[in-house]
Amino acid sequence: MDVNRVLLAPWAKPVCWALCAVPALALLGAGLADALGANPAERLIRETGEWALRFLWLTLLISPLRDVAGWPGLLRFRRALGVTAFVYAALHFLAYAWLDKSLLVADIVADVFKRNFILVGMVALLLMLPLALTSFNAAIRALGGRRWQMLHKLTYVVALLGLLHFYWKMSAKNDVAEVMVYAVLLAVLLGWRVMRRGGILAMWRPR
Repeated sequence: MDVNRVLLAPWAKPVCWALCAVPALALLGAGLADALGANPAERLIRETGEWALRFLWLTLLISPLRDVAGWPGLLRFRRALGVTAFVYAALHFLAYAWLDKSLLVADIVADVFKRNFILVGMVALLLMLPLALTSFNAAIRALGGRRWQMLHKLTYVVALLGLLHFYWKMSAKNDVAEVMVYAVLLAVLLGWRVMRRGGILAMWRPR
């Protein structure tokens, strides 16, 4: 089977978007069926956050996998995965703000400055916003390819902040095994880019 031909097929991108929606639909279905467990709020907050990380890591995986496997068609899906990561991050924040803080702005603001992991998570979400807003062809044309690429290098910063947010959250429960898996994967992805580009500073140059 010609994998690259499949990736370039007209129906491939709609299928990608549909697959990206599956975790959210599964959580919605579980919520409607009252099947989220003893603490539905905690599960929604946790799972939306973890799916945000997963899709962000998949976004970073696109370029290495394209080069290693020889599938240039994968690039078609990078922006879709990045936008999906932002959507799940936004749902993560909404679940926290609504279910944990009852949308009380004063309580949310106080919590942000009281708990470091929430502050780091908020910074990561705010940095994701301009990336999501410029993930369209019109934005690329308006910014110019070089400036657009430089802006989207923030993805690496977001990934590091997201990992720190997850680590601080889980370390409070003395459960960092899953965090270490994300950390190793991120180290491999960043290491690949550094080696490919010939140095730590080169990873910030436009491709």
